Amino acid sequence: MMLKELREKVYEANMDLPKHGLVVFTWGNASEFDRDSGLFVIKPSGVDYDKLSPESMVVCDLDGKVVDGDLNPSSDTPTHAYLYREWGDKIGGVVHTHSAWAVSWAQAGRDIPAYGTTHADYFYGPIPCMRGLTEEEIEEAYELNTGKVIVEGFAERDIDPVAVPAVLVRNHGPFTWGKDADAAVYHAVVLDEVAKMAARTEMLQDGVAPAPQYLQDKHYLRKHGPNAYYGQGGAH
Repeated sequence: MMLKELREKVYEANMDLPKHGLVVFTWGNASEFDRDSGLFVIKPSGVDYDKLSPESMVVCDLDGKVVDGDLNPSSDTPTHAYLYREWGDKIGGVVHTHSAWAVSWAQAGRDIPAYGTTHADYFYGPIPCMRGLTEEEIEEAYELNTGKVIVEGFAERDIDPVAVPAVLVRNHGPFTWGKDADAAVYHAVVLDEVAKMAARTEMLQDGVAPAPQYLQDKHYLRKHGPNAYYGQGGAH
């Protein structure tokens, strides 16, 4: 079986999505990219989580074609494949969910502002909401064009996908990513929490402003900057 260890890792990442309350039924998927082979492993389409196994994970190439596996890959496979094709030197795992708070912002067509330090610890600036796909884009190649809209939007707004490892696709929902599938799941959990916090912030206060940039800088850079010191890996 190809990429046996990666299949096990991607299986565990997918099982973490319902564990963290990010998906119900089959509304989500996680994948991880293996740079050495140029292949990625992703959840099969429409299979209940309690019926998944490492062996049921599907190996695909960067065109989204199945290389190994008995089941059809996730319907979102072309989106994952496009993100790896475009950003594969920066990211190694992708997650898509329909988590309720993030989807609420996507349905409103709004960026999630960086209102506080929880957000700034993980995302360097607002979490962007992409434009909606046109009817032609949806009819032509919906999932592939979803990936194209994400990459296009980040390029147009000059957003580094490493610094902002999450996006909202308008009227659809969130995608997150990271160095591997576990990191992408982690960012999906944080995304939904900050989406909830931001929505509640606006409920409590009309016209609230984002956190000051110097505070955002401090919190993001102390974890991710060149002189990061948060945690046990850097200077103290």
